[in-house]
Amino acid sequence: MSQVKENDTVKVHYTGKLQDGQVFDSSLEREPLEFTLGQGQLIPGFEKGIIDMSVNEKKTIDIPSTEAYGDVKQELFQEVPKSELPENIDPEVGMGLVSRTPDGREIQLVVADVKDEAIVVDANHPLAGKDLTFEVEVLEIK
Repeated sequence: MSQVKENDTVKVHYTGKLQDGQVFDSSLEREPLEFTLGQGQLIPGFEKGIIDMSVNEKKTIDIPSTEAYGDVKQELFQEVPKSELPENIDPEVGMGLVSRTPDGREIQLVVADVKDEAIVVDANHPLAGKDLTFEVEVLEIK
């Protein structure tokens, strides 16, 4: 029986959970995830976790934050004067915002703090600093 190895293209169903059991993503209600190992498309711990799995095998993979989205980086917090925000925005902690870089890329931000004259935005990935658990089933190995 073949097993998943580096550079294979695989199809999997997965459910991703935080340590408290809260589901943050799942493919069960949609198409399975198809990807090629070794191309950096997924977090390192996920790819490592499915190596040597077989078709129809199910497994729970615990991934520390260092092999997921990394640690929270303090340099990705930035204070922005409220005067630079669009007039129709009333910022609240936890609110998602989108900013554009000078080269036109969009960056997802979250409001981390609201002060009198400014807000603090966080550009870290929402799952940075979190240990993750994935329940995975390999459906196909190509």
